Amino acid sequence: MNDDLYKMDDVDRELIGLLRDNARLPLATIAKRLRVSRGTVQNRLRKLEDSGVIVGYTLRLKPVAEPHRIRAWMGIAVAGNTSESVLRALRGEPSVHTLHSTNGRWDFVAELRADSLEAFDRVLGRIRAIDGVEASETSILLSTHKL
Repeated sequence: MNDDLYKMDDVDRELIGLLRDNARLPLATIAKRLRVSRGTVQNRLRKLEDSGVIVGYTLRLKPVAEPHRIRAWMGIAVAGNTSESVLRALRGEPSVHTLHSTNGRWDFVAELRADSLEAFDRVLGRIRAIDGVEASETSILLSTHKL
């Protein structure tokens, strides 16, 4: 994000909410729902992108679309002042799908994905071997009830 912090208003927040639900909504549909012109939507999107508020668009799959994929949450405790190096290592791990810093028991919570239990076991081993990872706890996700 650049140094000029973009000041979002309610229209921007509503625009972002619509895009979170469906990033492929046509601009005309967004404009109609926001009760603004198509040009206003285009300008706001450009400003949100240029300022770094919106950093990209992505695709979300329902878990049933990948039935054989193992998904899990892993809480990770970090030793001492090694958070930055652990974070760099976790960002480089292809099986880490999302990564969050937290203020609770765990310094980081990661969503892990693997194609098999054997691959999942290797992922756990690689993460636990990262210098600075003090402890971890992993829970395999069995089902998802809301997307």
